[in-house]
Amino acid sequence: MTLLILIIVLALIFDYINGFHDAANAIATVVATKVLTPFQAVVWAAFFNFLAYWVFGFGVADTVAKTAHTMEINLVVILAGVIAAICWNLLTWWLGIPSSSSHTLIGGFAGAAVAHAIAVHGFSGYVGEDGATHYWYEIVSWYKAGKDGGMPSGVIIIIAFIVLAPLLGALASYLISIWLLNASRKSIGPKIFTVALMLATIWFVYVQMVSYEEIVEHGKPRFESHFWSVVFDSHNIKWFLVAFIVLTVSAFCLIFSSLNLHQADAALKKMQLLSSAAFSLGHGGNDSQKVMGIIAAAVAVYINTNPGVHMDAWLDVVLPNDDAGIKGVMPSWIPLACYSAIAAGTLSGGWKIVKTMGSKITKVSSFEGVAAETAGALTLYFTEHLKIPVSTTHTITGSIIGVGLTKRVSAVRWGVTVSLIWAWILTIPISALLAGLVYFILSVFI
Repeated sequence: MTLLILIIVLALIFDYINGFHDAANAIATVVATKVLTPFQAVVWAAFFNFLAYWVFGFGVADTVAKTAHTMEINLVVILAGVIAAICWNLLTWWLGIPSSSSHTLIGGFAGAAVAHAIAVHGFSGYVGEDGATHYWYEIVSWYKAGKDGGMPSGVIIIIAFIVLAPLLGALASYLISIWLLNASRKSIGPKIFTVALMLATIWFVYVQMVSYEEIVEHGKPRFESHFWSVVFDSHNIKWFLVAFIVLTVSAFCLIFSSLNLHQADAALKKMQLLSSAAFSLGHGGNDSQKVMGIIAAAVAVYINTNPGVHMDAWLDVVLPNDDAGIKGVMPSWIPLACYSAIAAGTLSGGWKIVKTMGSKITKVSSFEGVAAETAGALTLYFTEHLKIPVSTTHTITGSIIGVGLTKRVSAVRWGVTVSLIWAWILTIPISALLAGLVYFILSVFI
């Protein structure tokens, strides 16, 4: 039990470090454009990091918890993974490199699991409980097909989104920038497009809504009132936010051409507060869930390695299993503690990375800030919906590059960007190797 408590404490410390390491993701553009002072910006971002507690479910947490097969590992594996993730995060923060805290954690977890499998079984095959022959590398959940043709999961999918997340962010921010640029012209075409987009958004979000009957079927409603239960359902509220963001930008596009330069700049700075808040919500919802997943995996491993143990209610965690029809259970203190830790970390700020994100990649104005943060937020909401733990760092960096490309290719400082990409590529393997080393060291003493 002592080791389990230590893992939970270290996981929350990692969550805090994640907050100040990734604070730049949400505040870099509002600080660079002087919409908010650095202190105001971190308070703003921290508030919406914490607010994400009431917005998002636990889909990403479930994906992270199943990075390695919990029936085949012990608590030392998870401890080694968390320690390695903390070390790599602190190093990249010290160097001012906006690496991915998400991939650091997943790489550490997977690397320690592989080290454990090699230590126990070696490199040769072994017969598992199912009677089949298994190998050391199978301890990690590399790929799992989606249920009923849904989105597949596994470490390979997470690795794929190292490339896909920034590309999606860049594409979305580029398209939003082009949309805003055309909306500034006094012609009817952009306005027709904007109205059509508003109608399409309303229809799409309406189709995605979950009814009260479905909420009751899948769990306890948050309120006695049918209306408020539907409005504040974690699935529905994400789509309401998507609609609110798109409709707000659309409303601005409809009046953009009638504003003078001063009025347009003032309006864009106010919209940056909205886009920054939206991205901070996505950051909190995406990254806090990864720590929830690690804590849930630690509890599952503790139960597996201590059969018959009685768990107190505050540690009564059950990982969901769609194949077996088992619904997940997570005590409310875990998400509350995780969201509080990341919000506290964001409040501490990460000024070295703010400088990299806010000015070194490309010069950012209020116009570019709105486009980048809006694109980043929408990307995070959609990937969270698909239960894919993507990097908020990669997403916003890609979004900033996307708005830079609307000016000209040379507007992006590619030397800085290439350095960041190398950091992204190396994060998972270095974290995995470091976690493997930590595992072997810890195994000597524990």
